[in-house]
Amino acid sequence: MKTFLLPLATAASLSLSLLHGADSAGYFDLGQFTPPKSGGTFVEVNLKGNLLSMAAKIAAKEEPEAAELIRSIESIRINVIGLDDANRAEIKGRVDSVRTGLNAAGWERVVTVQEDGNDVGVYTKTKDADSISGVVVTVLSQDGEAVFVNVVGDIKPERLAELGEHLHLDPLKAVKKAAKEDAAETKK
Repeated sequence: MKTFLLPLATAASLSLSLLHGADSAGYFDLGQFTPPKSGGTFVEVNLKGNLLSMAAKIAAKEEPEAAELIRSIESIRINVIGLDDANRAEIKGRVDSVRTGLNAAGWERVVTVQEDGNDVGVYTKTKDADSISGVVVTVLSQDGEAVFVNVVGDIKPERLAELGEHLHLDPLKAVKKAAKEDAAETKK
């Protein structure tokens, strides 16, 4: 996970348009996080409003497709917390709590990966058959980090792979496929 930490924060800060926040169906309250007592990794990125608008304008010159994607995003929140003996159980409990809350709120778990000490869950909140209003990613990595991501917007499923590329979140690439399969099921 550490290999994507810096690119994740950099891509998020460079590549993301208006916060509707808690009023938006795609928003999920991940709660507050505190840095590990051991002084390990702690990253918090909250992008919304004018910062995202500026990023879209900057991206439009060199990457018009990326700018279009950025304009569809209302907000993005990323938290990366280093795990140590003092916070491991608390953070694992937080991951479980977030996942339980997502299930209870009607979010659909579209990606589950549990291998090589990694535990990844990707959830989507669909707006309609053609778009997703939110994506939440939870990760417990073998590298000793937990990652929480909430992307809010009017996101077209076919753009999720691109979003995954920009944020270096490989599980989002699988969301595109799952969303298409779900849309096909809905039309039946």
